Amino acid sequence: MNKKLLLSMHRKMLTIRLFEEKLNSLFLQGQIPGTLHLYNGQEACAVGVCENLNDKDWILSTHRPHGHAIAKGVSLKSMMAELFAKETGCCGGFGGSMHVGDINKGSVPAIAIVGGNIPIATGVALSFKMQKRKNVVCCFLGDGAINEGAFHEGVNMASIWGLPLIFVCENNLYGASTKIENMIGVEKLTDRLKGYGVKSFSVDGMDVTKVYTMINNLIKKIKSGQGPFFLECKTYRFVGHSRSDTNKYREKSEEIFWKKKDPIIRIEKKLAKEKILDTLSINKIHEEIKYELNQAVKFAKSSPHPKILNMKKYVYA
Repeated sequence: MNKKLLLSMHRKMLTIRLFEEKLNSLFLQGQIPGTLHLYNGQEACAVGVCENLNDKDWILSTHRPHGHAIAKGVSLKSMMAELFAKETGCCGGFGGSMHVGDINKGSVPAIAIVGGNIPIATGVALSFKMQKRKNVVCCFLGDGAINEGAFHEGVNMASIWGLPLIFVCENNLYGASTKIENMIGVEKLTDRLKGYGVKSFSVDGMDVTKVYTMINNLIKKIKSGQGPFFLECKTYRFVGHSRSDTNKYREKSEEIFWKKKDPIIRIEKKLAKEKILDTLSINKIHEEIKYELNQAVKFAKSSPHPKILNMKKYVYA
């Protein structure tokens, strides 16, 4: 894996982590309305997937969308403004935390309903196929979504139509506060896909290079006429399900175990070992990103609120 790619993935993962930490701080200060579903710990999934995509490839996201949007290239300023409910936000201030996105970057504004994005992703992939476009669709979903009816309908249709679609399941072991083994009656999550004739794979979702390589291979298969595919990224969120989650249902030993797999620490060790970055360089990148985030906050705070007269503008197409 070349130096440029590793540096790009490191910076994007670090941007996501620092963005989320900044949001958490702003939320605790009462500056961010609503609630937050933070992405800390899962950065390797979003970046490993999206680093393979261009603006013409589309992603569909969930109620935990910040990392996906950043990885897909949505601007920090427009995202921050959206979270402040300002007119300059990526969705005009009408979407908020769970609906960020920018269609010009191939990031469909996120869908907060669990599994709700799956049949829509199937529809997007069908349109790509009908238009004979050589692009792919990646649909992010959590492990909890595979028990939703929309998952079964969407996967089945994608399978029978042979669509250019990759279902990316971020298995963080919990559907909200419920352990996955208490929700699913099969030992391997990927076994669910056998009933639909969809080839499925698992990957270490805490290693961005492994996620990147797996998605790269699946995209090559799609462009040769195969698909759809299902990829389970085994990952872990370092925070509660949402800001209102006290997170008392997880053992501390489990959290310590997974934090040792921190995807950012892992890639920084790799960069240091290969003498691509040293500690000083890494610290400099941290400071550069923090500056960008502070500028994004200033932009958001100085932006106007949405106009009342536009309140119904986006209700119907």
